[in-house]
Amino acid sequence: MELSHIDKEGKAKMVDVSAKGSTLREARARASVLLSPQTFALVKEGQVKKGDVLTVAQIAGIQAAKRAWELIPLCHPISISLVEVMLVLNEEKKSVEIESLVRTCSETGVEMEAMVACTIAALTVYDMCKAVERGIRVTDVRLVYKSGGKSGVFQGE
Repeated sequence: MELSHIDKEGKAKMVDVSAKGSTLREARARASVLLSPQTFALVKEGQVKKGDVLTVAQIAGIQAAKRAWELIPLCHPISISLVEVMLVLNEEKKSVEIESLVRTCSETGVEMEAMVACTIAALTVYDMCKAVERGIRVTDVRLVYKSGGKSGVFQGE
């Protein structure tokens, strides 16, 4: 298999998508943020001094998906039709479970946008809670689904 972002001399390049047709493309990603029981309780009860952790993280994730091309050097700027970022408290794990959904009708996919959305949402949870806990862990950022384009459907996890 040949890497699409490497030229014949082994140098990085942006993939030319100009000959591709626009198709409906969708990607879902997930991430987890592991908290101590004390920090989890503060988030759950809305007692974090910086404000509503889950809402701020949700908005940060949405905003980040729309700017993935500015953060990842070879990522294409594309028109995004939909970004959803859902954050759910997991009582058993004492975690915030994050899932993103990104959709476009474009020449290239939105996997990076979905993963950037989850990652920035997770880092925002950290930022909102770091005053009470420095040991927060962001884990398991991953693509769980993608559809559209030449490679078709990918179903992970």
